[in-house]
Amino acid sequence: MFNPVPTRLEDIFDAEPRCLRVNCKVSAIIFLAMLVCVPAHGQSVPGFAIHEPAAPPSFRIDEHFSLLPRAEASSRLAFPGPQDIQRRGSEGAFKRGLKRIGRDQAGIYRSPFHRSSLKWDALFLAGTGILIASDKHTSGAVPQDHINLSRDISNVGLYGTAAVAGTLFLSSLATHNEHAREAGALSAEAFANAFPVYAVLQLSAGRQRPNEGDGLGRFERNNALSSSFPSGHAIFTWSVATVIAHEYPRPWVQWLAYGTATAVSVTRFTGREHFPADVLVGSVFGYLIGRHIFHANCQRGLSDDCPCR
Repeated sequence: MFNPVPTRLEDIFDAEPRCLRVNCKVSAIIFLAMLVCVPAHGQSVPGFAIHEPAAPPSFRIDEHFSLLPRAEASSRLAFPGPQDIQRRGSEGAFKRGLKRIGRDQAGIYRSPFHRSSLKWDALFLAGTGILIASDKHTSGAVPQDHINLSRDISNVGLYGTAAVAGTLFLSSLATHNEHAREAGALSAEAFANAFPVYAVLQLSAGRQRPNEGDGLGRFERNNALSSSFPSGHAIFTWSVATVIAHEYPRPWVQWLAYGTATAVSVTRFTGREHFPADVLVGSVFGYLIGRHIFHANCQRGLSDDCPCR
């Protein structure tokens, strides 16, 4: 008998993991989760104040024939309402989200200084330097015939990759598929963690785009988020595509994810939006950030690429 054709997006992507599944259904959505604090045994519940009255409270019958206690305010039982619980849960989730982002940012900035990374750092810096020196020659050789087409392809690649991640997350809300939820959530986290790196480099380098100034890509001339170094399309597309490729390590998914990211990088150059060095740095940083976010935060048993820690 033939297996039925899968009809849901998460069924097409999902694969049986090689790690043992565990009963751990913790959501990866750090900003949307609600935290309800359960106290330890013997501790008081925050927001509940119970005091023993000095004397039994007296009662009176009001005009509506209801019995009302006349005890002091300190002896009353104060229960938090739904809004108080929601507010405290939101504050707890927000604090946990900030701590997680801080931890991920620290890991991203420390990773190049690991001893095992030093040789790759040297190769990366050497390659970037060579490309910067030759950028003014390679950019001038780009034909002018299909510039708009290249720009359209790069935009479609970036927005399409983000749309896939968003679709995975939204579908998980209806199907309660933890794998799809993690894929969408970690993609958003990779995008968010890539932005500070992108912003710092853009503001500090201040490189002119190929169509600005004399076209030589001079540095310290355009210190804004619209400068050339590195490519924003490249770093954001590669960060999200890398998470998706690791979440669903099937050959066709990886080819599609990495192929789209490569097409975005190439067309940012052929569309005369960036120099080759800008594209290289954006692509490498995006890949490394996406890889780091996945391995640091993936949930055991959901993806074959997630280490069984």
